[in-house]
Amino acid sequence: MFKSFIPFAHAQSIYEIEVDFFLKNGVKTLFIDLDNTLDSYRATEPQERTIVLIKKLRDVGINPVIISNNKARRVCIYADKLGVEYLASARKPFSKKIKAEIARRGLTNNEVMLVGDQMMTDVLASHGAKIRVVLTEKVVKEDQWTTHINRLMDRPIRRYHRKKGNLVDWRNK
Repeated sequence: MFKSFIPFAHAQSIYEIEVDFFLKNGVKTLFIDLDNTLDSYRATEPQERTIVLIKKLRDVGINPVIISNNKARRVCIYADKLGVEYLASARKPFSKKIKAEIARRGLTNNEVMLVGDQMMTDVLASHGAKIRVVLTEKVVKEDQWTTHINRLMDRPIRRYHRKKGNLVDWRNK
């Protein structure tokens, strides 16, 4: 049940994941959800911890790319201040834009991983694109109003997978 919602790994936050994890898993490009994975949806500037994370990824040769369902204006401002590429209006859970981005970059699916906080968007989109996904918890309590419906469906699915042992900690992968 709910196999499309099983992530490759789980983490409390993207900020706890060691960069070696991505290297060991052959990641060349890391797609990172913005809202409630990297920062609050209200944040217009990256925090110091985000800047440090992006630097660590780049230092080991991993290309970070922000991927968000939010509009280009919001994503562009944040990504530009961070100095990273981005894909806005990604339309997750649909995987068409993710697949196109992977092809455009000349990557294989094994060279890409996505980190995101929602089962209903990030995990489903990753499964559709046939890439691995690390599911995180929210970095802040508040959500955009558009996310509340997803969260209502997300909670029982997370509970089910937690109970079944399907949310494997990233350290055990």
